[in-house]
Formats: sequence, structure tokens, C-alpha cells
Amino acid sequence: MVVELISVGTELLLGNIVNTNAAYLAEKCAILGLSCYYQSTIGDNEERLTESVHTALGRADIIILSGGLGPTGDDLTKEVVAKVFHKEMYVDAYTKEQIQKFFDRRGIKITDNNWKQAMIPEGAIILNNDNGTAPGIIIEENGKTVVLLPGPPNELIPMFEKDVYDFLNKKAPNTIFSKVVKICGIGESAVEEMIRDLMETSNPTVAPYAKTGEVHLRVTAMAKSEKDAKKIVKPVVEELKRRIGFNIYTTDSTVTLEQTVIKLLKKNQLTFSTVESCTGGMLAARLVNVSGVSKSFKEGMITYSNKAKREHAGVKKSTLSKYGAVSSQVAKEMAIGGAKFAKTDVSIAITGIAGPDGGTTEKPVGLIYIACNICGKVRVKEYHFSGNRAKIRENTVSAALTLMRLYLLEYQNDNNNEIIFEKKKSD
Repeated sequence: MVVELISVGTELLLGNIVNTNAAYLAEKCAILGLSCYYQSTIGDNEERLTESVHTALGRADIIILSGGLGPTGDDLTKEVVAKVFHKEMYVDAYTKEQIQKFFDRRGIKITDNNWKQAMIPEGAIILNNDNGTAPGIIIEENGKTVVLLPGPPNELIPMFEKDVYDFLNKKAPNTIFSKVVKICGIGESAVEEMIRDLMETSNPTVAPYAKTGEVHLRVTAMAKSEKDAKKIVKPVVEELKRRIGFNIYTTDSTVTLEQTVIKLLKKNQLTFSTVESCTGGMLAARLVNVSGVSKSFKEGMITYSNKAKREHAGVKKSTLSKYGAVSSQVAKEMAIGGAKFAKTDVSIAITGIAGPDGGTTEKPVGLIYIACNICGKVRVKEYHFSGNRAKIRENTVSAALTLMRLYLLEYQNDNNNEIIFEKKKSD
């Protein structure tokens, strides 16, 4: 079955609000096995919205509209759909009661325009809104299904999960199941070369998504049931693991690279510190995203100036004078000094030129050195990143996490406690 998404709201067209609803609904419809070929965003204009609904009815079995169900005059979605289907509107007593209770609980006096939200097209299915005043609506007629959802995500998502998903699931002939394979340490083009033949299959499909410093592969299969779809996906994921190996850090879509690094540190009972220059604390911030990191993370230092590098990371003045702040020698001393100063087993150090100024022929913008010190074994890697200042810094942090993971895996393997990537018990 074919579904079409229509997002309603002039604020979306102006870029005042990011349209996260469309991404959410598209993903959920894909899981349901619904084919989505068109998405559109329409402003608060009756003529254009009417035209868009008519067009969608001509090419889709199911239409999901989000937004435009509010109490103001420019909220037109419900009224437009009612006219398209030649439906009269009536005041639904239960909805009116729910709206009154919503305002009473908050001690707010209700205004007359709010009763507009109690107006329902005749014959429609009403979806209760537990988080707002605008009910959802489903209209079924002539083999077509139209679903109207409120615009605020905190209202739309619970309503979809509670009522709409199961309703649509009964209509969908197939189920789609996806598994995400997350890769670090190799680029998208290299990954594509390794799996080109797998990307040419139609069921399951293997699609790459480039992230900052990572490549994600989404393996998707369609079948009559989720169980059957999982059976189709499983051997392809296993083949990806065989080909790509330890560069796969997880097959769990919820796991991040920083979570994997922290898990490795905890597993090996290692404490760590960070010493950052050009990234200014971004690496520490990524790692602090992980709950429970305090058991491993002892200190984060931002040694931006040469003076700070000397005083807090123990970098020698002679090293700075001879090689410059952006050098493998300084990065190494930062990692050694960081571990010593913070009394940690591991220390990761970053120094570089993020730009747009400060580059030279010998040391161009984007030149980065990352040093990793694990229990006294220090290694430094040189990187050359391109892009603006923000992009260079983001890539640097991703590279530092990747390097930490690699060296922690080596340390773990040397101690006969090997683990290559994270996965759920159900995998």
C-alpha cells in the first residue's frame, strides 16, 4: 500500500521549525511496510492545501496530515479534509469535555476559539489527545484512509504510537525490518568497495549513510511478518561482520561510538583523562554524554595556549620551541602529562589547526595530531581534515574516539579479554 505525508504549517516553509514529524512518520511507515513516494509541506492556505489533498488521494491509499488542527483561524487541515470528502462538521460532546478538563487541570480560562477543536467531520474516528487539546481524526471512504494528527511532536508521536500504528498495521500487507550496522575507522567509499555486491540486492537492501567520522549501513528486508523479515536480514548482517570485521563497533542502532569506548574502559577497569587544544572540550563533552562515565572519567583539560600545555600537561618548553604546538611531539607529551597530572590509566590528547586562520604551507589548516596513552604506551596519529572550523573539530573528535576504541581493543586483546563489537542479546 502507498502512503503519502503532508505536513501543514507556514512556519515549516519559513524554516522557523524543523520538520521532525515527516522523518518520524516516514520511518514508522517504512517499518509498517507502506511505500512512501511523496512528501509535501503546505502553508496555511486553504486553496493550496485542498489541491495537495486531492493530488495525494489520486496516487496514495493512505494520507497522513500533520499540523493545522489548532484553535486559530489559520488552522485549516480538518476543515479542508471535511470539504474534500463532503463531510458536515459537528460538535463532539466527549471531545469538548476533554478540552474543558485540559484547561481546568491547568487552571486556565478557556477561550471560545478552543471549541473549534471539538468540531469533528461526520463519520470520522476520533483519536484522543492525552497531551494536548486537538484530537486526531481518521476518515475512511472509497478505499482511501486519511489520518489527521496534531503538529506538536509531543502530541503527534504518542498518538501515533498509541492508536495509529496498530490501525495502519492491520492494513499493511507486509512488514519491514531494518538492522543498522555502525562502522568506524574506514570511509564510505572503502566500505562500498567491500560490499558492492550486497548493495545490489533488492530484498534485503543494504544502504550506506555517511555520518561524521562513521559509516552506517541499514539492512532492510520486507516480509509477511517481522520474524520472517529478521530471518532475511540476519545472514546479510553476518556477512557484513565477516567482511568488515572489527571496524564494526555495533549492530544496535541505539549505541553510539562514545558508549562503546566507555564500555571498553569499564570492562578493562581503566580510568581516563582528556587533554584538548583545538577541540576545546568537545571530546570530553561527547564522552560525558554516556551515563555512568564518572566511574572512568577523572579529568578533562583544555590546554589551548602554550602556557597551559606546559603548566597542566607537562609539555616541555623546548619541545614547543623546536616543533611547535601542532606537532606529534607535543601531542605525545600532552598525553603523557595528562595521564600523570590526572593520575589516570589512559589519556587522549589533541592538538591541531582548526582554521580558518593559522595555517601555513608546512602546517595547513586541518592538520591534527591525536595521541593516545594507555598505561604508558603512547602512540600518535596524524590527520588531515578539510571543511570549515566546525567540521574539522567534529571530525577530530570522531577520529579521537575511533583511535581510543582501536587501541583499547588492542590492549584488551593483549590481556586475553577480547570483545570486538557490541550487540544485543537478541542478535
